Amino acid sequence: MEKKSIEYVLPEEIEKRSFEIIAAELAERGITLPAEQDPVTRRVIHTSADFDYAETMTYSENAVEIAKNLIKKGADIVTDTNMALAGINKKVLASFGGEAHCYMADADVAAMAKERKTTRAAISMELASKLEKPVIFAVGNAPTALIQIYELMQERDWRPAFVIGVPVGFVNVEAAKELIMETDVPYIINRGRKGGSNVAAAICNALLYELKKNELNNDLKGTQDNRRDGVDRG
Repeated sequence: MEKKSIEYVLPEEIEKRSFEIIAAELAERGITLPAEQDPVTRRVIHTSADFDYAETMTYSENAVEIAKNLIKKGADIVTDTNMALAGINKKVLASFGGEAHCYMADADVAAMAKERKTTRAAISMELASKLEKPVIFAVGNAPTALIQIYELMQERDWRPAFVIGVPVGFVNVEAAKELIMETDVPYIINRGRKGGSNVAAAICNALLYELKKNELNNDLKGTQDNRRDGVDRG
């Protein structure tokens, strides 16, 4: 096996270099990602070092634009693990008026799950469905969370604003993802068994970073336009 040489990269340049490598390898594989989906899928590949996601990441129509508009309007994000919660950039989310939640460690959630003989993830989704604002559900671990979301939609007049469905595993994982794709709810889902809390957080962050980048670009453009007009508007 060919020995890999060490590449010396400044700490602040590591992410940039990683994305350059991803771009080169996608090109070598002849893969061109749809422009809207590109930043999201690339960040998932960056998080996982797995190029299979270029083939399996699945988006409903205008999914990325819908999710970004929800965040811009202050939507909250609910995760099914504290690991995903920890990975989401809550400072950027808060700058748009949103908050991230995870109910998995709540004592009452554990008690309700035991009493009803179901999972904490299912109970967490039920509680989250009662939030009185738009919610993006980011599921990276428990297929039962996706199943509960689907069942809640069948049982009452409720639907989530958006679902990120990337649970990882073997039991009911693929079937749960398929259930969400059968609905009219906008989604980003990774087909198959792969996924994880890190992937769910990466998708959320990709959306947040794109929004922040657009905001900064608009601010820069406004400053440049003011200068061209010869007006300093502070």
